[in-house]
Amino acid sequence: MIVDYQWDSSLETGQEMIDTQHKQLFVAINDLLHTYRQGKGSEELSKSLDFLTNYTIKHFFDEQRLQQKYHYPDYENHKKYHETFKEEVMGFSRQLIMKGPSEELINKVCSTIGDWLVNHIQVQDKKLAAYIKAQDAAAH
Repeated sequence: MIVDYQWDSSLETGQEMIDTQHKQLFVAINDLLHTYRQGKGSEELSKSLDFLTNYTIKHFFDEQRLQQKYHYPDYENHKKYHETFKEEVMGFSRQLIMKGPSEELINKVCSTIGDWLVNHIQVQDKKLAAYIKAQDAAAH
């Protein structure tokens, strides 16, 4: 069984909007786990997964807008990571609808999303945040 994902300072990028949204994604992943553990049905699980999917899309949109504002040189590559991940998350939604909830599926969804998010924050988003910080420092 998957344990809840915990936010800690190692995941902070220093960009308030990004960090706030990342924290919300952790809450959404944990909500999905809790919904399943409480024995809620497919409809409630679908709502939790839909929220997670929609918030992920919103977060990626906001983050990409920030990258464009700062003319982030790795924008296209970063966007590809987002697009691939969005497809994977939407695939989980389809599986939940077609097969119904199972512990295996919920664990797979949460671990895939949670592990990807942690890795993406620690590598890609920290690189982005450092670039933005350097740009801001150069402008002042």
